[in-house]
Amino acid sequence: MKQANKLFSKYFELLFWAAALILLAFSDPSEPGQYGLCPFKAIGFSWCPGCGLGHSISWLLQGNPINSWHAHWLGIPAFCVILYRIYSLLILRLSGNKAFSAG
Repeated sequence: MKQANKLFSKYFELLFWAAALILLAFSDPSEPGQYGLCPFKAIGFSWCPGCGLGHSISWLLQGNPINSWHAHWLGIPAFCVILYRIYSLLILRLSGNKAFSAG
């Protein structure tokens, strides 16, 4: 059990970001109401500064940068940051170096 917890904590962030991008790649951003994970909307706010990021990344992964930009202008930079984080985590896990570790 201790070994499983250690593996889970070691690879959780890497698997989380990779799975998120895979899910966004196969989702349909043109379908309204598909994303229901916004905590602001869950508590009743009608506006959220991050709403549209998922759609933006999904459009980008499907080869449509124009719709990506229109969904949220930070989608393309956010995608680049996520890709860099996945790369950093892969290097960290493959080399055993703790240089990129957050904690």
